Amino acid sequence: EVGVGAILSLREDPDRGVRQRAQEAFVVALEPGLRTRALAYNALLQGHATLDRLRGRGHWLDAKNRENEISGAETQALIDAVVDRYDISHRWHRLKAKLLGLDRLADYDVMAPIGSVERRYSYAEARELVLDSYGSFSPRARAILSRFFDEGWIDAPPRPTKFYPAFCESGAPAVHPYVLLNYTGRFGEVMTMAHELGHGLHGVLAAPAEIFHAQAPTIVAETASIFGETVLTERMLANAGDDRERLAIIGRSIDGTMAAVHWQIAFNRFEDAAHARRRSDGELAPDVLNELWATAMRDFQGEAVQPTPGIEREWSIVPHFFFDVPGYVYSYAFGQLLALAAYARYRQLGEPFVDDYLAMLAAGGSRSPHQLATMVGIDLSDPSFWNSGLELIDTRLREAETLADAAAR
Repeated sequence: EVGVGAILSLREDPDRGVRQRAQEAFVVALEPGLRTRALAYNALLQGHATLDRLRGRGHWLDAKNRENEISGAETQALIDAVVDRYDISHRWHRLKAKLLGLDRLADYDVMAPIGSVERRYSYAEARELVLDSYGSFSPRARAILSRFFDEGWIDAPPRPTKFYPAFCESGAPAVHPYVLLNYTGRFGEVMTMAHELGHGLHGVLAAPAEIFHAQAPTIVAETASIFGETVLTERMLANAGDDRERLAIIGRSIDGTMAAVHWQIAFNRFEDAAHARRRSDGELAPDVLNELWATAMRDFQGEAVQPTPGIEREWSIVPHFFFDVPGYVYSYAFGQLLALAAYARYRQLGEPFVDDYLAMLAAGGSRSPHQLATMVGIDLSDPSFWNSGLELIDTRLREAETLADAAAR
């Protein structure tokens, strides 16, 4: 028996048989208690609807948008832009099937490795990779993040009852951040380390802003973490030995981007449908919620992915839906696209960008997302902003397609 974090990490195992057995065991484990979880989710949906009615909110996302200090129109523009570019995820899944020698991906192949980059990394190796990557961007950032390792601010090994997959807690500026990982040595978990330490860097830098301003809106908080992933990816690409290794690294990068942008907007589409149906139809049976989930995943994954029977119950263990934070998930897509735009600015400006970026993190939540983005030269009110970020993802996918075609010749 293993915990949820450990079994979900097996979706990245190089052995397809291991991935399949893990997925089949997972869907069996999802069945007991489904009705209870559906009852709990219905109660949360209804509670949120009641608060919206009593407080005069017209849309289920209004509360989250207000917390994030952006308008509903801006959020909808993000969602529409990503849904309109679901072709990116469809193309990637078709290419990945080809790279894995399959006619069609199973859902447990979506996060499968496509190259030798998926060797195991010891914790010490991961530490040095991540610290060196941040250090290449800013020696100050490396010095701050070294404290997480040196002073025991990270809980890394997986345990059966441990929360999954990873988290950084930096809510109280008087206390240093803590990072929780489920580290087993896969490259994806090295990326996760870089991600969570991005949050940690943000927490340390913003702490002097004190209790009312240290916590940034979630849409900006995710930018810090994803920027850290991007720095690590670019360093790995620069050190790649050949095109085959480069393709493997790009593949892991695209997997991470799909998880942060397209997959999270698919989560949002499930939530949107669930909130709307609960308000119009009353209590939703588990089968209805299952179908809403299956539809959202099918739209995101495309016809290149075959779902495992029973996986439609996965909505019932997604923590973001149950921790009374409805709507949170679009923050990942916002943060990813903002981070890509910020990294593009860094590549354009070089060293002068670094101080501006660290100053943005140090500002915490003392300014609005628009004002924070302006600190690094980004205009969130520009209607083309989302499409420019998505085009950067498309560019990376085209590079993968080119490398795959060259490898096939």
